[in-house]
Amino acid sequence: MAGVTVAENQNALSGVTSFFDRARAYFADLRAEMRRVTWPAGKQVRATTAVVIVAVFLFAFYFAVVDMLFGKLITQIFQALTRR
Repeated sequence: MAGVTVAENQNALSGVTSFFDRARAYFADLRAEMRRVTWPAGKQVRATTAVVIVAVFLFAFYFAVVDMLFGKLITQIFQALTRR
C-alpha cells in the first residue's frame, strides 16, 4: 500500500508553514518600508499633474503636425513617381 509517510507529511506542512512565514515577513517589511516613504503634498501633486497634462498635449500637437507634414511629403513623392 502506497501511503504517505510521516516525513513526507512533515515536509509538506513545513513548506506551507515556510510560505506563510515568508509572506508574513514580506508584509512586515512592506509596512516598515511604506512608513519611510515621503509622500508629496497635495499642492505638489496638482502642480506636477498639470505639467504632465500640458506636456502630453504639447507632444500630441507636435506629433500631429509632424505626421501631417510627412503625410503630405510622402503623398507628393508618390504623385511625382506615378506621373508620366
